[in-house]
Amino acid sequence: MSFDTILRNGRIAGRKNGPVDIGVRDGRIAAIGPALEAGASDGTREFALDGRLVFPGFVETHIHLDKSCISDRCACRTGTLREAIETVAAAKLAFTEDDIYARARRTLEKAIVQGTTRMRTHVEVDPRIGLKGFRAISQLKRDYAWAIDVEICVFPQEGLNNDPETFELLVETCEGGADLIGGCPYTDSDPHRQIARIFELAMHYDVDIDFHLDFDLDPSWMHLDEVCRQAKGHGWGGRVAIGHVTKLSVLDPQALQRVGAKLADAGVAVTVLPATDLFLMGRDAAHSGPRGAAPAHRLREQGVVCSLATNNVLNPFTPFGDCSLLRMANLYANIAQTGRPDELQACFEMVTTLPARLMNLEDYGIAVGNPADIVVLDCADPVSAVAELAQPVLGMKRGRISFQHAPATLNRPDGMQTGLTA
Repeated sequence: MSFDTILRNGRIAGRKNGPVDIGVRDGRIAAIGPALEAGASDGTREFALDGRLVFPGFVETHIHLDKSCISDRCACRTGTLREAIETVAAAKLAFTEDDIYARARRTLEKAIVQGTTRMRTHVEVDPRIGLKGFRAISQLKRDYAWAIDVEICVFPQEGLNNDPETFELLVETCEGGADLIGGCPYTDSDPHRQIARIFELAMHYDVDIDFHLDFDLDPSWMHLDEVCRQAKGHGWGGRVAIGHVTKLSVLDPQALQRVGAKLADAGVAVTVLPATDLFLMGRDAAHSGPRGAAPAHRLREQGVVCSLATNNVLNPFTPFGDCSLLRMANLYANIAQTGRPDELQACFEMVTTLPARLMNLEDYGIAVGNPADIVVLDCADPVSAVAELAQPVLGMKRGRISFQHAPATLNRPDGMQTGLTA
């Protein structure tokens, strides 16, 4: 058998056997095994991985490309969620399609070189921004399909029932190719009606749903209950995700157990956004401030599909970020105090295989026949990847090398150097 590319001696995440070769042909994984032969073709590229970790790339389930990289335009003072929403709402009045595209491209390229191969981005739609964000991100999605698969989730950040024209714009984007629809009930004048209308649209267009939900620290009420009720009632289990749900961070163990059971029963997935939730939550605490990040590892133990994601980059919601999902997994491990090997493994899964399940990606994985979406980390296993923030050294999208980083080397007196070599 001939190959276009062979990756030699890589350790595949999730497999207990030793290093293997991965043969790629025509954009797909054609063979996996020890000592693959290049075949008759003399044009086969070979990369020596030297036992490094191989996996199908990070999966970003919740990011806002359209409003990234605007920290320099926003003068924030309190650091609260309300201020972030209001400040960004004011800033986006001046957005143009070219501006959105340029900033989103900067953020997307960061994600690519950090090893992300699949992404769901939320895009705001309302009468003030119109379809500028949707059009810009749709173009970006097409332009960067060589490196990353992007899903667009359109949603009403500033409300739906209090903003009647927004519904028509959401319909227009669904007609125009949006991949799924989202909601933000906590900004709406009638949260339950927004939830119901989002489900109506999702069923009409046969798309998945992803809500921003329960973004505060008051556990006395939750929109989560209504989302679970609608998901179960409409048979939309496995097609609904909720992001933030910071209320869950302040539940006692018994209450969290009840919520976890409800989520698992309804088939509603949870995305935790550690950087944003840490930055915005607990601002009114004079001391002993709460972390504010929902305990994804506890929910995962109950059968809830959980992911860790970026949310915002360089804007009032999160004034930092390099789009590294491995850094997000490491951050979550720190704040959740999860340090055992099995817990670090779980953190790795929450930026890889579990978000792939959340997004219903049927062709994700290092397996013969799947697209050759492959990322190599400078480590031997997922536990070390999270614990040590391993550097991505090579990425491949559908069989084409999409990025490379030179591994760090020590310039020894004897001149010996080691690294990824073609």
